[in-house]
Amino acid sequence: MNRLDSTREIVDLRGRTNPSEGYAAVLATVLIWSTPSLFQYYLNRYYDPWAQNFYRYVVACLAIAPLLIYRIQRGASRLNWRAVIICFVPCLPNVVHQITQVMALFYMGPGVYAIFTRASVIFTALLALAFFPEERSVIRQWQFQLGTLLGLIGAFGVVWFQPGWKSGHIALPGLFIAFTATFCWALYGILVKRPSRELGSIRSFGVISLITSVLLLPLTFAFGKIGAPLHAGSHVNLILIISAVSCITLAHVLYYVAIREIGVALAQSLQLLCPAGAMGLSAWIYGERLTHAQIWSAAVLLIGAFLAMRVRPAAVIESAENL
Repeated sequence: MNRLDSTREIVDLRGRTNPSEGYAAVLATVLIWSTPSLFQYYLNRYYDPWAQNFYRYVVACLAIAPLLIYRIQRGASRLNWRAVIICFVPCLPNVVHQITQVMALFYMGPGVYAIFTRASVIFTALLALAFFPEERSVIRQWQFQLGTLLGLIGAFGVVWFQPGWKSGHIALPGLFIAFTATFCWALYGILVKRPSRELGSIRSFGVISLITSVLLLPLTFAFGKIGAPLHAGSHVNLILIISAVSCITLAHVLYYVAIREIGVALAQSLQLLCPAGAMGLSAWIYGERLTHAQIWSAAVLLIGAFLAMRVRPAAVIESAENL
């Protein structure tokens, strides 16, 4: 049953190729994924991190629901408790990531965070080596070793050398929160491999968005303000809805199209353009500027991420293809 659904989805993704469509999709994805930290930074003025993520994921869940229903009506098997169980595990690091990435924006600018989070490429590869023993030969390649070292040095430099943004060097709690957000995103990328392979991308994302919303609900009641939308104003709530539909739902669908048309390697490589887009938009909207030390650190980080991505484990490639 699950193999049949997965096969259908793979056929949908890989049955034909159209490079022009693929490039259009990946460039649209780059543009959209340049904006999440900017949306979150703006929404921090009106929503606490718990409520912001809860409502964004509720909206994303509602946005993916029509596609999920459409697939079920076309013959895909209905969701059951097994699907819920295998999707539950990756939801745990996803919840931590969602909360900590918003918290990190209290300590750093949205452009700096967008650059720092590119280190997730390296963390994903390292986690793949831990989870999949057959891939451990990768760690012996000099490109991976050098890329990991450069990426970690660059990530630290980007968030450390930022005088003039808020209050000089970033506080250690901010660095820890940003590191946790990036690490949990990488862990989610590895753990989501199984549900995406067995259920297909649309069904797994639909279930994961629902479970993530359910997990965020009690956290919002306990630590946040569940009534935040009532006080935020209609224009703020509209921005939240736009960010959820575009950055969570639409970008994922476009990324699947890009992978189908031009392949995962090129699609992932072009994602390294996201920090440049985020930095440019943040400079324009919020007046964020990088120091010379941060620019050099960003260059080191992106070079390291590129080198590590060139020799990333096959397990990582398979995960990306099934996301």
